[in-house]
Amino acid sequence: MAQVLPNSSTSVKPNYPKLCYQYFINNFLTVILTPIIATIAFKFFKSDPQQILNTLTSLQFTSIQILTSSFLLITITTVYFMSKPRSIYLVDYACFKPPITCRVPFATFMEHSKLILKDNPKSVDFQIRILERSGLGEETCLPPAIHCIPPNPSMENSRAEAELVIFSSIDSLLSKTDLKPKDIDILIVNCSLFSPTPSLSAMVVNKYKMRSNIRSFNLSGMGCSAGLISIDLARDLLQVYPNSNALVVSTEIITPNYYQGSERAMLLPNCLFRMGGAAVLLSNKGRAKKQSKYKLLHVIRTHKGAEDRAYKCVYEEQDPQGKIGISLSKDLMVIAGEALKSNITTIGPLVLPASEQLLFLFSLIGRKIFNLKIKPYIPDFKMAFEHFCIHAGGRAVIDELQKNLELSAEHVEASRMTLHRFGNTSSSSLWYELAYIEAKGRMKKGDRVWQIAFGSGFKCNSAVWISNKCVQTPTNGPWDDCIDRYPVHIPEIVKH
Repeated sequence: MAQVLPNSSTSVKPNYPKLCYQYFINNFLTVILTPIIATIAFKFFKSDPQQILNTLTSLQFTSIQILTSSFLLITITTVYFMSKPRSIYLVDYACFKPPITCRVPFATFMEHSKLILKDNPKSVDFQIRILERSGLGEETCLPPAIHCIPPNPSMENSRAEAELVIFSSIDSLLSKTDLKPKDIDILIVNCSLFSPTPSLSAMVVNKYKMRSNIRSFNLSGMGCSAGLISIDLARDLLQVYPNSNALVVSTEIITPNYYQGSERAMLLPNCLFRMGGAAVLLSNKGRAKKQSKYKLLHVIRTHKGAEDRAYKCVYEEQDPQGKIGISLSKDLMVIAGEALKSNITTIGPLVLPASEQLLFLFSLIGRKIFNLKIKPYIPDFKMAFEHFCIHAGGRAVIDELQKNLELSAEHVEASRMTLHRFGNTSSSSLWYELAYIEAKGRMKKGDRVWQIAFGSGFKCNSAVWISNKCVQTPTNGPWDDCIDRYPVHIPEIVKH
């Protein structure tokens, strides 16, 4: 049983020279212009009123000059507002909460593994070792078909899981927002490994009797980062279609993808992936600003698929016995680190304050041009964001990002606790993490959130949001019955 962490804060001695530097650089215009404006104002008020009046009357403009200037001003203003991208708002979202009957405690998982793989005890021992170090807790869930011995990954059971997860998430979202299905203009469903015909998006249209002119899309095979790809697609569509609502559904269906072979690289997903899903409502309507929780600022996508090693690091294939599964390469963390570097190189100039960008530039110049023996400067992303939602793909993923970005335990708390309570829910994990931050009452107006996701291909995608209001603690979210127990201490190895 994981123990609750004590509520204590760690005191850190501030770096006053760096704080002064950051204040000066980030407020450069204010620091420079304030004395100039003060000097002009002082001279203005010290001058003779008659002299000021004479100066103003000497400025004579003809009617043509006034008309031309007015026309120019109106034209520039019109072009600016017409070319300005539409604001995209996240009105609300809902996460699927699996029924208690689907829970898989460690003892249950181990017992089932021993029965299913009774002829291969080494594979059983391998799964147990992975599970003990995974960071998952006792309350994660698997679909009913996987509880059977042996598992029954039929098409019927796969559809049943999809309907349970997707419909429950959408029902919860519609209830929260008082939205009717016919009010939805754009529908995007992403599920990487289960792609039936008709598609999952068609299944949603049929269930909720949506309009015949709805713009629907079904994304498959894009891995755990597909949730942010769906957000990016919705953003692009909302730029084209004004006054519209977009529904994004992110999930991964476990039933047809539970590996029953003995290849170690393909047994890993069995230990990490669990049931989960989320439904997100985006809108570009003007009145959505007051209703919405967040505003979308940036979506940055990085694709390393041109490299063979990256392309095959998460790969669906058959083992020598002909059993299909997802193979995870030993190079996965290295490739993820390279993809993250490419992603933050793009997102950094968009979000980092000038002080951090200058320090990074000086470090780069020193190393590349003057060949100085100095460490590469890692920008302090804590100055750009108040909250971090790192894909809960596994303990190693969270550890690596915490180390590389120099984040505190509190910054990665939402990711670790999501992994512990729900497991790796693939593309929907980011929304469970955001729900955790809200459930803790930490989301304030103006707070910025960085969502980071990794997926097969290999991809690293980021989304940046800003909170439109102080988000009240939800009463019907995925954490409502357990948030008081979190955070918990997660040992390196959980022995049973």
